[in-house]
Amino acid sequence: MSGNNEVVLPGGRRYRLTGGTGFPRPAAPPKSRIAYAAAHVVADPTAENIPGAPAVLDWDRTLAFRHHLWSYGFGVAEAMDTAQRGMGLDYPATRELIRRSAAEARAVGGRIVAGVGTDQLPPGPATLAEVARAYREQLDDVRAAGARPVLMCSRHLAAAARSPEDYLRVYDELLSAADEPVVLHWLGPMFDPALAGYWGSTDLDEAADAVVELIKAHDARVDGIKVSLLDAGREVALRRRLPAGVRLYTGDDFHYPELIRGDASGHSDALLGVFAAIAPAAAAALAALDRGDREAYDAIFAPTVPLARHIFAAPTWHYKTGIVFLAWLTGHQDHFTMVGGAQSGRSPAHLATLLTLADAAGLLPDADLAAARARALFTVTGVDQ
Repeated sequence: MSGNNEVVLPGGRRYRLTGGTGFPRPAAPPKSRIAYAAAHVVADPTAENIPGAPAVLDWDRTLAFRHHLWSYGFGVAEAMDTAQRGMGLDYPATRELIRRSAAEARAVGGRIVAGVGTDQLPPGPATLAEVARAYREQLDDVRAAGARPVLMCSRHLAAAARSPEDYLRVYDELLSAADEPVVLHWLGPMFDPALAGYWGSTDLDEAADAVVELIKAHDARVDGIKVSLLDAGREVALRRRLPAGVRLYTGDDFHYPELIRGDASGHSDALLGVFAAIAPAAAAALAALDRGDREAYDAIFAPTVPLARHIFAAPTWHYKTGIVFLAWLTGHQDHFTMVGGAQSGRSPAHLATLLTLADAAGLLPDADLAAARARALFTVTGVDQ
């Protein structure tokens, strides 16, 4: 038997985890940037969380993870794609998740936004009017819960729209009815292939023109836009076109340090799935940025970038598997089970690399626990420990 913190990886390599000293919890949320972490959900491991079945959550662990994020100064971005929205998490479970999380946020004074989509519609074609009604229904649910709405990209709208004008018509209706600023959302097809051509064109310059037109027409009702295109140059170009006071929330899990740091013309705020995985390190980096220590900011974030790029490697939509695997290794849940059976989305070899990169980034504070759990997983995949 190997030592308490040693693991035999797929391929036979022996790896000894070094663990991490951990990162201190900040005294307050970051001041120079707004930062949301898009949180995953914890499945009930005793339930039938198989492909196609309704999601059954472990509510205590799911909400405890949100308290973990609030304790490090992050806002919670609820019911986004990190929570397997539309990829295992059905709308009844989503609605209850938003209601419960918003109540917990009020109890601790935590910041929260929540996704508004159209996933209560059945699969298949929908008219633009049906899409707009579905959006409005979910918008009402999020408002009633007390969270700030994020108008998520809709697969139904992507299938129904024939031009940028169709998108503008639907979003104009929603924004005209908004009684508080909302966050818009641009999720690239690397995260969800069904969203190819969103905003009316596969030409991203034309799509960006439509986004800017919409925001300029409703800038008082738009808090910001979350952009997940994994293209830092395009994000910066869009950021520079936004009206004053409208934020760009980076969703770029490859280039987040440079985009959040910014340049002479501005910076991105953050709404990131990877921040749920690296919350302690990200909080320490943002605290360094607050005090003007950019050298420390860069040094803290640097080892997290290879981890993030691995978690979000193609096929990118399976990144949720890595997020949950890391939550298991770090003790935020007692099992590696996901709604919809999504724990099968990554190979043992992929997860082994994730383990070593998380260790190198100092994100495994209990090396013995992480090693024990990794050994258990690799044993059942045929790697003798």
